[in-house]
Amino acid sequence: MAERLAGKRALVTQANDFMGPATVEVFREEGAEVLVDTRDLRDAGACDAAVSEAGRVDVLVANLASPNYGGTATTDLRDADWRTPFDMMVHALHRLTRAVLPQMIERRAGKIVVYGSASALKGMRTLAAYSAARAAQVGYVQAVGVEVAPHNVQVNLIAQNYVENPDYYPPELMERESFKRSLKRQVPAGRLATPREDALLAVFLASEESNFFVGQAIPFSGGWVQ
Repeated sequence: MAERLAGKRALVTQANDFMGPATVEVFREEGAEVLVDTRDLRDAGACDAAVSEAGRVDVLVANLASPNYGGTATTDLRDADWRTPFDMMVHALHRLTRAVLPQMIERRAGKIVVYGSASALKGMRTLAAYSAARAAQVGYVQAVGVEVAPHNVQVNLIAQNYVENPDYYPPELMERESFKRSLKRQVPAGRLATPREDALLAVFLASEESNFFVGQAIPFSGGWVQ
């Protein structure tokens, strides 16, 4: 079977965290030259530097995550905790996109794949800051997606939830019977997705197979949101 990303140069941000490791592995399997970036993208100029140092970027994988402050009531949410998800996931997304788009528009070819969250599509208690930032990502992808589609650049987002990740689903949580019951009750698929399954969707969005997908927020949550 032909490698779906053969000849593509893919820049993956936060490559050591969240969906980074699985994405790097699967993209390399599919023939991509993966450019790994692990810097703190909140730093001034970090996004511009990441793109500049990468050189040609055929695919930007905006793998951006932040603390979710789950369990904090909105009335107790501090200004700093409100700002952090926006600094890490929204402002960084714009700066990365702004930096990489000129070369993609000039070549009339490019893909931007954003790992987002299904919390942007369905309300969840005590996740106001995180959900708002994730929803901002969706609005951004929708707007930029239709803006750059005439240049043959596709921007899309994976709205995920219930994907295995030690930060969100540590082993001690997954072993609890109450968690297993909750999973079967809330997720029609009855299980967590593997990071590999998620990364394979990113491969599709990074490949030429997705050329007719424009500004989409695609749920990936086992039926939790549709």
